[in-house]
This record gives sequence, C-alpha cells and structure tokens, in this order.
Amino acid sequence: MSKQFWAVVAVIVLVLVGISVFTGKKSDTSTSGNTKAATSHTEGQGTTGVTLVEYGDYQCPYCQTYHPTVKQIVADYGDKITFQFRNFPLTSLHQNAFAAARAAEAAGKQNKYWQMHDLLYENNDPNGSSGWVASKAPSSYFNNFATQLGLNLTQFKKDYASMAVNNAINADMAAGTKLGVEGTPTFYINGKKATISNSPDDFKKALDAAIQNKATGSTTTTSSGNTAQTKK
Repeated sequence: MSKQFWAVVAVIVLVLVGISVFTGKKSDTSTSGNTKAATSHTEGQGTTGVTLVEYGDYQCPYCQTYHPTVKQIVADYGDKITFQFRNFPLTSLHQNAFAAARAAEAAGKQNKYWQMHDLLYENNDPNGSSGWVASKAPSSYFNNFATQLGLNLTQFKKDYASMAVNNAINADMAAGTKLGVEGTPTFYINGKKATISNSPDDFKKALDAAIQNKATGSTTTTSSGNTAQTKK
C-alpha cells in the first residue's frame, strides 16, 4: 500500500484518540464540582445517640398536619435527639412541591433554612385552592417569604434557580427512594422506619424506646403500635 494511504490512516487514528481524550475530560469536568450529596439540615445535638428523620413534601396536607406535632417534639427533646428533614416532593401530585423545596434550600444558603421551612408549612392551604400551593408562579410568594425573613433577595433568587439546589433535592429523593419511601410524611428513627401517628404521645413513646434501646445497647426498635398517615 502507498505511503499516502498509511498517512491517511495515521491522521484518522490521531483524530479518534483526540476525540476520546476530549470526551473523557468533559465527562470528568461535569461530575467534579457538581456533587449530588443529600441535604443535612438538622436540629438538636443528639446526645442520646437518637436521630429522627422526616421525608416530607411542603405541599402535602398530611405533612402540614404533622408539622406542629413534630415541631413540638423537637422543642421538647432539645439536644437529646437530632431531627433531620429531607425533601421528598411528590411532584406527580403536588405541582409546586419541588419549587417549595427549592425555596427552603435557597434560604438555607443564607442560614434561614428552618425559618423558611416553617413559613412554607404555615402558609400551605391544605385544600390546595389558594396561596403558593395553587399559584402558577409560586416563586413570587417565595420571594415575599425571603423578604420577610430579611434575606438578600438577589442571592435568594440565584440560589433558588441553581443546579446545586436542584441536585440536593434530587439527592434527597434518591436517598428516600432507596430506603423505600413512597408517601409523606415518612419517619425513620436511627435508620429504621417508624410507624407513628400524628400524636405527641406516640412520638414520645417511639423516641423514648429508641433512647432506652440506645442506652442498653439493644438493637430492637419499638413501634408505637399506631398506623402513621404516610399517605401521598
């Protein structure tokens, strides 16, 4: 074969190698610096070694009814437990749930996560007919909440629309799906699903049992014996 033929072959090989290297570098760049870690919003120091995790949806009426109870329990136990909230917006049912999660995460960038968390639940119309839950432009409500909390509105809007916030919510959902979460609210105590009704006494029974088990080194968890409303 001619030298010209082999020269053409060599050029083709070099081009293919170059494309491969470029593609590999592009892939590395897209994954690095764009982490998809689940959120870690917590309250309480967990001095007893007990952690209560809620997977919730800000537009879910059941989550809203649980919210005052959970807030009371968190206040009552203080640093004895750690409470963590993770996003699980049921987007097929609640059109603005993901957007609300964005608002909470964006507020968290300015250290006002729990304040926005509370505002979203306190201003949730359980009938779904008014306010941010029914709005075609819910961000206008969230911007008002951000202003109410004294946030830098320009930064809030930027974070609200960011890929970092989007990825964090998706990571929460992935973690919940892996655990078997299907509806909201769903609770876990020290990694084990807890069936708890919307009652302070039932939460206390479940948490006190977990604290006792932790103190004695038992691996057995105690259920409250009630059916939680872990509905969609």
